[in-house]
Amino acid sequence: MTEGATRREFLGAALAAPAILGGCARPDDWRTRVDGRWIGDNAQLGHRVRDMAANPPAGARERRCDVLVVGSGIAGLSAARTLHAAGITDFAVLELEADAGGNSRGHAMRGLPCPLGAHYLPLPGPAAPDIQAWLVEIGLAKQTATGLKWDERHLCHSPQERLFFEGRWQDGLLPNVARASSTQAQYRRFAKLIADTGRLGFALPTARAPWTPAHEQLDRLTAAQWLLANGIADPLLLAYLDYCCRDDYGAGAATVSAWALAHYFASRHGFSAPGDDTDDRDPVLTWPDGNAPLAQALRRPYADRVFTGRAVFRIDEGLNDITAWAFAGAEVERWSAKHVIVATPLFIAAHVLRAPPPALVATARQQRRAPWMVANLRLDDLPLDRVGAPLSWDNVIHGSPSLGYVDAQHQSLGRVVGPRLITAYWAFPDTARKRLLEMSWQDATQLILDDLRVVHPDLSERLQQVDIVRHGHAMSIPTPGLRSSAALAAVPGSAARVSFAHADLSAYSVFEEAFTHGATAGRRVARALGHAPV
Repeated sequence: MTEGATRREFLGAALAAPAILGGCARPDDWRTRVDGRWIGDNAQLGHRVRDMAANPPAGARERRCDVLVVGSGIAGLSAARTLHAAGITDFAVLELEADAGGNSRGHAMRGLPCPLGAHYLPLPGPAAPDIQAWLVEIGLAKQTATGLKWDERHLCHSPQERLFFEGRWQDGLLPNVARASSTQAQYRRFAKLIADTGRLGFALPTARAPWTPAHEQLDRLTAAQWLLANGIADPLLLAYLDYCCRDDYGAGAATVSAWALAHYFASRHGFSAPGDDTDDRDPVLTWPDGNAPLAQALRRPYADRVFTGRAVFRIDEGLNDITAWAFAGAEVERWSAKHVIVATPLFIAAHVLRAPPPALVATARQQRRAPWMVANLRLDDLPLDRVGAPLSWDNVIHGSPSLGYVDAQHQSLGRVVGPRLITAYWAFPDTARKRLLEMSWQDATQLILDDLRVVHPDLSERLQQVDIVRHGHAMSIPTPGLRSSAALAAVPGSAARVSFAHADLSAYSVFEEAFTHGATAGRRVARALGHAPV
């Protein structure tokens, strides 16, 4: 550690308490000098789509293709990739926003790249051969005699993550405790519970795992109920598990299903008590702008067929063709196609289809969605820090309502000097959606500063610019009964010439699920058009 870093940590420890109490802090004048704004998702346009679905305006520009893909998130781009690989060239992808990628879009602030949503991809295991093959195809891995060799430039550099706990930073996100403590005993108990439950079969993507009555029984309970029934009651462990649920699913252990919590660990690295086994952290691929390079790589081979700024507000399945109406700025387009792949969240699909299948409607009503806020903060320099583990890629405060922040420049190969950028993540309760949509960017920024002041007391002084995106319906929450719902299982095959492709079909939202559902829908359409899917 350098002398400057040591001094910075020392000052952070010395100043943190007065800053929190307000006794020695400078007047908080950031609102008068910081540039800030909401960016990204266009909620007003999304609501216009909802309101216009039943009444398409007269007069439209006629467009036609064999296959129309609605939505250019990872599922839509994966579907288009599969069509392209099968030799289908007459397709178009329509996207509501100005950029493709959905929750994997990226951004830049005065030349500094940063994410607008998802910011990593765990290395896919043997249950995800399609994703492995694609990552080899785009140069992120090489196939060798001993298995895949990953491009280390894009693997998360060390240190990967840290937790602020009991007044200092520590390595890892699970609170460190004495080996003879009751908390450590609870860690071991939970490790055994995950090992035993994992024998039922879990995989990522979920399509590669079985679904049995035992899985369905897990899906009937909340994660909190399951933990209590199995004697997991330690506050430190419960706080960590609640964070895991909020981070992956947008809601806490009292809301998501026990299946979801078990899947979180059993489909990946399992769980082990600190010091009892090897490091159970996932090796992950990550970039300064999050998963944007993955979305860009998916789009690149057919970029000329992705049309952004298209708000599809109605899809009608006729006798010979499927017709979709879309706003394209001030113009309305009327697209005709043989097949449509609806790669939007299921509640949007239920709105825009003139005659949505009953299974789709039932699923859309059952799903709850988590609102998210992703805030990129450009700083003139690193803020004061507390003692302990150094700045890491992922930085979390124990017990915080936030999900912590990511150092957007962590993957830089050279020494970083000058302005810095951090990305703060928040998952709001679904009951707080209106509050998020009505919040000013200044109030949202103050929420973040108040949360991080305990670890960075001079953060508001370092702040220069804030760009914040809010995802009002960011992800489906895997509530009890959703994953095992008969309606959800029926959605993919519920329409003849309309296919559905979205992570919602797995009851929760991650890259692997979206990619897989997109590829599945693409193969289905390729077969229907007489092409051999790859």
